[in-house]
Amino acid sequence: MAKGKRRTENKMEGNRMFKRLMIAALCLGIGWDLSLGQLKKRVAVFSFEDKTDHTWHWWDGRAPGEGMADMLTTALVKSGKYIVVERQEIDQILAEQKLGQAGIVTQESAAQVGKMLGVELAVIGSITEFGYSEKETGGRVKGFGLGVKTQKATVAVDVRLVHTTTGEILKAESVRKEEVSSGLAVSTPKFGFHDKAEFDNSIVGKATRSAIETIVGLIDQEAEAMPWSGKIILVKENGVYFKPGMDAGVKEGDTFTVYTKGEELIDPDTGLSLGSEEEKIGTIQVVGFTAEGKVSKAIIKMGSGFQKGDIVRFK
Repeated sequence: MAKGKRRTENKMEGNRMFKRLMIAALCLGIGWDLSLGQLKKRVAVFSFEDKTDHTWHWWDGRAPGEGMADMLTTALVKSGKYIVVERQEIDQILAEQKLGQAGIVTQESAAQVGKMLGVELAVIGSITEFGYSEKETGGRVKGFGLGVKTQKATVAVDVRLVHTTTGEILKAESVRKEEVSSGLAVSTPKFGFHDKAEFDNSIVGKATRSAIETIVGLIDQEAEAMPWSGKIILVKENGVYFKPGMDAGVKEGDTFTVYTKGEELIDPDTGLSLGSEEEKIGTIQVVGFTAEGKVSKAIIKMGSGFQKGDIVRFK
């Protein structure tokens, strides 16, 4: 009986040891992936084109396309996965380059502006439906309306995710969300939004939030598959400065590989860039940060011939 008990205890201890070893191995593997996963991708969200009938506006009076782009920007920032370019920077370059003057941002102009901003992914799109409809059944007593009221909110967005290096549309999706509310209700004035809280709690606000969450999911899928990269902005005698910095998850001690860009590869049919040849020229190690953490300082561990504009990739 005692021997059987000891065998059982030994077996249990062996199982526990195996589990500990598996967890340790898993943590080591995950640790390497996390160091790469912590590096934030850079995204630019352009104002969405308004293709609705203009019956409804954002709660503060703006067009729905501007409001939804701002809501998407906020959601991406709050996720902690991305560096999202400020809208003012996007608008400034659009104005300087005389792009999007009709309020329409194309695949080509988004890629062009995205390159200038140093982002990897540009988000463009159009609002095709935004608002609500109302149906009431019942009667009126001396002008007092009482019946069953059904409200249905619809928000629809055609969204496109553009790779700024190649100008390629990585994903194009039509996102459509509905919210319905019904119940016994007294006739009320025309539906409207007086402030953000009222909008957020409305069925239109809930449909909008649902659409934004879906778009964030689409961005997550594409961004995860894209390789992270930085760019050298200054070369010194014994080191380099590159962007991004600690705001993108770069840490002191991180080691990166540097590549120089070769000849650009142009699609003969579309005229769009397909990227360029790359040649590895060395490795660098981060030793600090400057410009409020937006720029990384690194020493050269191996190689030579580094130049402004060279590409930095995770080793």
